Amino acid sequence: MSSTNAAEQPQQTVTLNKTRITLLGTAHVSRVSAESVEQLLGSGEFDAVAVELCPSRHNAMLNPDQLSRMDLFQVIKTGKVFTVTASLALGAFQQRLADQFGIEPGAEMRAAVHAAQEQHLPVLLIDREIGVTLKRVYRSVPWWQRFSLLGGLFASVVSRETIEEEQIEQLKEGDILESTFAHFAEEAPDLYVPLIDERDRYMAARLRQECEASECKNVLAVIGAGHLQGIARYLQEDHDDTSATLTTLDQVPPPGRWTKRLPWIIVAIIIAGFVFGFSRSAELGWSLVAEWVVINGGLAAFGALLAAAHPITIVSAFLAAPLTSLNPAIGAGMVTGGIEMALRKPRVGDFDHLRSDTTSLRGWWRNRVTRVLLVFLFSTVGSAIGTYLAGFRIFDKLAGS
Repeated sequence: MSSTNAAEQPQQTVTLNKTRITLLGTAHVSRVSAESVEQLLGSGEFDAVAVELCPSRHNAMLNPDQLSRMDLFQVIKTGKVFTVTASLALGAFQQRLADQFGIEPGAEMRAAVHAAQEQHLPVLLIDREIGVTLKRVYRSVPWWQRFSLLGGLFASVVSRETIEEEQIEQLKEGDILESTFAHFAEEAPDLYVPLIDERDRYMAARLRQECEASECKNVLAVIGAGHLQGIARYLQEDHDDTSATLTTLDQVPPPGRWTKRLPWIIVAIIIAGFVFGFSRSAELGWSLVAEWVVINGGLAAFGALLAAAHPITIVSAFLAAPLTSLNPAIGAGMVTGGIEMALRKPRVGDFDHLRSDTTSLRGWWRNRVTRVLLVFLFSTVGSAIGTYLAGFRIFDKLAGS
């Protein structure tokens, strides 16, 4: 019998009409949190359980082999490489902490779902889809900070810093997700709204929606402790239309006008530079083209090399980047990622070992799935840097000629 006292865990009770909602704050990597959930649900006083899970995360929990069925080609084709990579890195960070304490990430959510199933209680999934949250996080920072955000995610995997279990428990007084993202990016305040505050409001709206639609009288909501105060406040103070709130928070903000136009403007400027160069002399024009190919292709190939790509992929990066950079609809990464996947087709074992391999830096390069993602990302970054460097170089030569 566990000696955990659930009453000692952060809790808050809110009453909506005739429904009593008990908000239980947990740490997502905590043995004590999981035991508290089991103790509360064992009391038999609750007739529904709400959990901080979205449908996709819930499905992943019930079907742990889901990653083995991922269609990597579709990930590349539909432009979801950044989202998938960020999800893997986030999961790796949480898994690394969990490995220290011998407990699975999200054990308290798993305990809540299993206990609800045993007691035939409805399970309410109240969190926003993780893909939507990551996209809104991505759009919340300026475009030049997005690569540093992804770099911060990788830094969290590289770090070998040991975190004491007591520190995990202390995170109940703050916000575990915000504290986690503090490892990932310097500008944590920029991430607070989409990562924490919006989800507070979203989960409060989902609880309100479920309570209005059901006859549940006593609901246990198992949530990350950092969301406790925010959800309680929105349950009590937010009187906006629930459906409208959820619809608004489920939308992915469209890219700004300049974000969509800038790549085409750059292409137009580069082509104008070539035309102007050839109008001066054929020799100058071809020298500008050579500068463009060497710098752009060279940096894309260097990115592929850093990702330990196949030699043919590296050569393809050099040849493709100067052309794809002149067509924003096709990125260098789409070409290099596809070629790398064709040359080194991921095996079943690579998908099966994704969760464990992503917890170490070496594993990202060893696993063929994540190596394809790295090839895509690094060659894309290399080509992007090459576009700007080559552009400046071209106009410097034009100005000096």
